[in-house]
Amino acid sequence: MSSVGTNNSANGSPIQGGPTTTRRRVADLPTAESDSNDSSSCSDYYILNSNDEEADNPNGHIPSGSSCGSHYLHHHQNHHPVIRYLLLRRKLLFSWVPDTWFLWIDETCRWAVNMAQSLRSGRNIFRKILGVLLFMAVVSVFIKVSLLSSHVEVNGKLKNENGHLTLQTFKEDWAMAQRLVAETHVEPDTEHFMPKRVLERVSTPEIWMKPNSDNYEQCISRPKNRIRTGSKTNGYIIVHANGGLNQMRTGICDMVAIAKIMNATLVLPSLDHESFWTDPSDFKDIFDWRHFINVLKDDIEIVEYLPAKYTDIKPIEKAPVSWSKASYYRKEVLPLLKRHKVIKFTHSDSRLANNGIATSIQRLRCRANYEALRYTKEIEDIGKTLVDRLKNSNEPYIALHLRYEKDMLSFTGCVHNLTVEEGDELKVMRYNVRHWKEKEIDSEERRRQGGCPMTPREAAIFLKAMGYPSSTPIYIVAGEIYGSNSMATFRSEYPNVFSHSTLATEEELELFKPFQNRLAALDYIVALESDVFVYTYDGNMAKAVQGHRRFEGFRKTINPDRQNFARLIDQLDEGVISWDQFSSEVKSLHSDRLGAPYLRQPGESPRLEENFYANPLPGCICNRSQMQQTSRLKFEQRLSTVQR
Repeated sequence: MSSVGTNNSANGSPIQGGPTTTRRRVADLPTAESDSNDSSSCSDYYILNSNDEEADNPNGHIPSGSSCGSHYLHHHQNHHPVIRYLLLRRKLLFSWVPDTWFLWIDETCRWAVNMAQSLRSGRNIFRKILGVLLFMAVVSVFIKVSLLSSHVEVNGKLKNENGHLTLQTFKEDWAMAQRLVAETHVEPDTEHFMPKRVLERVSTPEIWMKPNSDNYEQCISRPKNRIRTGSKTNGYIIVHANGGLNQMRTGICDMVAIAKIMNATLVLPSLDHESFWTDPSDFKDIFDWRHFINVLKDDIEIVEYLPAKYTDIKPIEKAPVSWSKASYYRKEVLPLLKRHKVIKFTHSDSRLANNGIATSIQRLRCRANYEALRYTKEIEDIGKTLVDRLKNSNEPYIALHLRYEKDMLSFTGCVHNLTVEEGDELKVMRYNVRHWKEKEIDSEERRRQGGCPMTPREAAIFLKAMGYPSSTPIYIVAGEIYGSNSMATFRSEYPNVFSHSTLATEEELELFKPFQNRLAALDYIVALESDVFVYTYDGNMAKAVQGHRRFEGFRKTINPDRQNFARLIDQLDEGVISWDQFSSEVKSLHSDRLGAPYLRQPGESPRLEENFYANPLPGCICNRSQMQQTSRLKFEQRLSTVQR
């Protein structure tokens, strides 16, 4: 193509074909291109000046004085009229189609016309019909391959200086287009756009963003080889769940797992009516018992009542050893069950180890907790109503588990910020509860060691230091806060304070007021659905809610470092550090205490290790990449076994 150089400019005389229009030349192609690049090369060498000009001159306009132009014109004058029309407009409509394809179509059209004329003549009819069929087959294959398999992406210009073109499959382009439409947000009246994901990150302040957990997913499905086959039961387990609602909840999940370990039938558990709250509610009053039985029917047998033939048998009573392994139940408890047929567990809390349990049993504990134990419809509906009311303002909210209740303060011996009279009252209560073994407690020393719940004032200053504005709606997840003036400082910092008592109407709370466990169930729902959950002490509710939030995608959960925070706030009060220093220290201290994924921490003893229900990873939450690697290894092992 050296002849198509700078000397062959557009200054030559135009060939007249009706009203004239002007075509401009783009920058010359490199002279290294060979002359062997015929009309297909020339076709990419000229561009229309404008669409309007093309419409004014349907016959087109080719510069003269160029071998490329002469060759182009020659073909235009000898092609079929349809092909001449397409060639003239290929830059506008069919820029991705090479000239050779047009030439092939032209020859095919000519052949088809000749064939039609021959058919009318009636000679060699069989050969002609066969030829038509072959032609149709070739055309169909051509269309499928050329239009669906790939096309040339030119974008109106050569991709690089060497004239290389970019090839992309049709599917790749379609997927790219879909992604672009889905992720691109176009601002009205502007030409600027930002990816949707970037806008989401910008619009959500960091204080509300949940930690990254993209590589994790729930994994509690029931293995096919673990489905209950209807084999004869070894006996019946009667469970007396003890403690508050959340302690009973996790204890019931353990009893489900223990029934599976021993191939036993579980009688619908009874709840504790003698704990601090003396709540008379039973299992059916709080949980959807039919749903509970149905979800677990392929795991264990659950019956509403003990069968009549066993009601006259006095069950053997036993308090299982805390944090026991499966071997304990198989070797020591199962023989008793087989002999007596009915066994009653007097305690259910922490009766199964956190670790060292088969994966299938760990997943069963989670199915029981997160799928089977659903609250009654009345509780679920009111809980959802409270959540909706908190979100009416379209503002995110914090659920604060402010464990500053009378029983907790008495048990821990913490009296910081309380009056002398209030401290004495807590001490009397502690001495009156016989099963609380620790009676004499140094309150200030315990606080310095991080053993005390945060006071309402400390909780307010903590939230402020973490960056949460004073307008933040805060739902208090707790019973009655102890102390005559405990909440005054908190409300001065955060006036938008709510609880189930202030969010629900009198009529809505009518069925809940006398029953602390049902109110605790409402608090559980609101805490689970909150944008941020903050707990000021490691109680049973804190464990249950944070574990459930981890299971539901690692929703943001803040675990204050009480020991270091007590040191910092004392320094702030004493004027040793400024507010800016204090806030910076608090944020830095809690950068890795926001609920991000990590493996459950073992301990020197079961009592000291992290609770399974507080962090069901590993067991019920899995790393996708590790799962894929494990599946690949298993597949390769099976493949090698078959090949042997």
